[in-house]
Amino acid sequence: MVQYVLESDTGKKRKINEDRVAVLKRPDGLLLAVVADGMGGHNAGDVASSMTVDTLGEMFMEAGKDAFSSIDEKKSWLSLNIQKVNAMVYEYAENNPGCKGMGTTLIAALIEGQDCVMCHIGDSRAYVINGSIEQVTRDHSYVNVLIDSGEISEEEAEAHPKKNWIVKALGTDPEIDGEILHFSTTALSYMLICSDGLSNKITKEEISSIILSDAPLSLKGEEMVNLANDMGGEDNISFVLLSLKDEEV
Repeated sequence: MVQYVLESDTGKKRKINEDRVAVLKRPDGLLLAVVADGMGGHNAGDVASSMTVDTLGEMFMEAGKDAFSSIDEKKSWLSLNIQKVNAMVYEYAENNPGCKGMGTTLIAALIEGQDCVMCHIGDSRAYVINGSIEQVTRDHSYVNVLIDSGEISEEEAEAHPKKNWIVKALGTDPEIDGEILHFSTTALSYMLICSDGLSNKITKEEISSIILSDAPLSLKGEEMVNLANDMGGEDNISFVLLSLKDEEV
């Protein structure tokens, strides 16, 4: 049985929280975990992330059971409905001058049994942990474009002045193609989905050390937020931490 803890903290520097997180469970047992990071420095990032999480959650809870009858159906459902949400957010921004240019990152994960189907847009991240930690998403970022073209190394990317520039976000263009991932959770102990307010302040090794500790799940979440704030807390800090084994919540 999947157990989870989620949190969204404003951090130490921001006046508002532009992140939104949610976990929803259908009567048939299917779980949806969502993290959306409204684009900092843009108008109404909190509006974009709220619209995205709320609307996708409503679609998930109202969908017929057949929509999730197979891995391929789950992939199709995520792809189609995230395109619908993107169009809605984009149209709202176009029709409301105060929201012009707003957007959000998105990770949406459907979890059932031993399978996870995920859609990824932007630079929020998903990690899986089982003794070691692995990042399963790849940031849609300017520095990764430079890495792919051979212009910089991964080490140089860590200190690049444009490290936080993203090249794909939900709601900023009329159409979006989210990156769809599928993997088995059979051998995994934990899954972490988080905004860059966490992943930019805490190393993978620190995340792994906290999550693999003997502390209850809720305290692991608290410790990650506290450490990110201790390291500066310049951004909103949000996550969903899922335990894929029996553990106290």
